[in-house]
Amino acid sequence: MEKMLDLYTDYLLSSFGQTSATGLSNLVDGSIQHDTVTRFLSGSNFTSKDLWTSVKPLVGEHQNTDGCLIFDDTIIEKAFTDENDLISWHWDHSKHRSIKGINLLSAFYHTQTGKKDPLRIPIGFETIKKTVRFCDIKTKKQQVLYQKMS
Repeated sequence: MEKMLDLYTDYLLSSFGQTSATGLSNLVDGSIQHDTVTRFLSGSNFTSKDLWTSVKPLVGEHQNTDGCLIFDDTIIEKAFTDENDLISWHWDHSKHRSIKGINLLSAFYHTQTGKKDPLRIPIGFETIKKTVRFCDIKTKKQQVLYQKMS
């Protein structure tokens, strides 16, 4: 599993255009069938815990007293996708308006180690879902509240 995950993430990071299971299969001259890639992705539910387990040794290796955690929320715009618990309206501070999309909270470990470039390691992530719905009494329109979901 880990070999497939490494291969797939390397493929995503090195691609300049659209990516697909077929594209990965073609890249490795068919040594891995596109169905194998699809089954791997469909059968896996990667979590923040999986990410932490993978990067914990690297964080420990570079941990120092100047290290800090950085949290960042990002909205991945999905303007033409139907709303659901994951894809809903979020306030975008950079655009000063609400946009429809996925709200992703990320955590990074940041450290400046010696004269090297700064090291930033992703250590966690969480999608923010809006699952609590209510009706505004004045407008009679349905609205949703944030609720952190794993």
